[in-house]
Parts: sequence; structure tokens; C-alpha cells
Amino acid sequence: MRLILADDSVLLREGLARLLQDAGHEVTAAVGDAGALLDAVAARQPDVAVIDVRMPPSHTDEGLRAALEIRDRWPGVGVLVLSQYVEQTYASKLLAGPPEGLGYLLKDRVSEVAEFLDSLERIGSGGTVFDPDVVRRLLAHTPLSTLTARERAVLEHLAQGMVNTAIAERLHVSQSTVEKHVNAVFDKLGLARTPGYSRRVLAVLRYLDG
Repeated sequence: MRLILADDSVLLREGLARLLQDAGHEVTAAVGDAGALLDAVAARQPDVAVIDVRMPPSHTDEGLRAALEIRDRWPGVGVLVLSQYVEQTYASKLLAGPPEGLGYLLKDRVSEVAEFLDSLERIGSGGTVFDPDVVRRLLAHTPLSTLTARERAVLEHLAQGMVNTAIAERLHVSQSTVEKHVNAVFDKLGLARTPGYSRRVLAVLRYLDG
């Protein structure tokens, strides 16, 4: 894949570039601020932009705001946001948009190389990857009173992109039990079958949007 990296830490940026190049990816640009990121995306149209949340000048949420702009101006570019924290306001806006080609991972996941590269491949293929800790923290700020503890657990695993068989293995229950909980989540959220839409994704985004 063709990638652009945006992180104000030179060491992390160069280390990540080397990791990705060794894995067979092409890093077309590695920049240190949001303005340079947007210029690079406009010029190179990568498959995925890997973006740190906090970058100059204020080191608050420039990366997330740039990610939202990329999603709006270049919807074909995948976005993987990396952060040490969960920035709730902009993260919710980001995750409430179209789910294709989108990821939000905490930086600790980068050290888990195989998992990180797998997440990147999924995003480049149009998939969605949410760090389970991000999902958990965002869900904690949403009205989940209608869901049982088991339904909430199933929803969190749905947000990680897991299929029913994988959820069943993780929770040590049968696949039919998972299907029952998934359908219960759909019913409680009022998500009817609609052609062209994934109820699994809508369920996650409905709650992340709060």
C-alpha cells in the first residue's frame, strides 16, 4: 500500500516508516504537522494516512481535525488515527461518519507489530478497526441502559470488526447465542433491515455518536 505518516515525533515517525517499509509498504511522505499532512494527501492520494492526534501548533487535536477533513475531501483515502488518549468529541465525530477505511488505535498497539499491520491492511481494504479501549471508553459515555452486560460485550466485539464465530470463541458461548445477542442489540437500537446498509456498523456508530 501507499502510505502517508503524520506524527510530530521524529523518532516515532522514522521508526514507523522503517517498520512499514520492511513490511512491503510504500511510505510516500512522512510529515510532522497537520498542514503538511493535508498538502501531502492532496499531492499523493495515498491508500491510507496514518495520523497522530496531537500535532503542532497547539498539540491538542490537529490530527483529528485533519482526519475529518481528509474523510470529507478525499473519501477514498483510508484513515488510521493513532493516539495516546481518547479524544471524545472529535473521535465521536470521526466514527459517526462513513465507516469504510477507518481506524482508531491507541499508540500502545503499534508495539504489537502483527496486530498493527493487520489493522492497517483491513483499513486499506475498506474495513473498520477500532481499538477496544477506545470503544470501551466512548461507550462508557453513551446511554447503554437498555443493553445487558452480555449485549454490551457483544457490541464491543462488533466494534472491533469481529464476525459472530470469533465473538463466540472470545466469549466462550455458542454462535447461536451470539446471533441472539446481536439481534437483540439491533432491536433495542431500532435498526431494521435496510438494503445497502450494515446493521452491524450502524449499531456501533449509533452508540459512538451518543
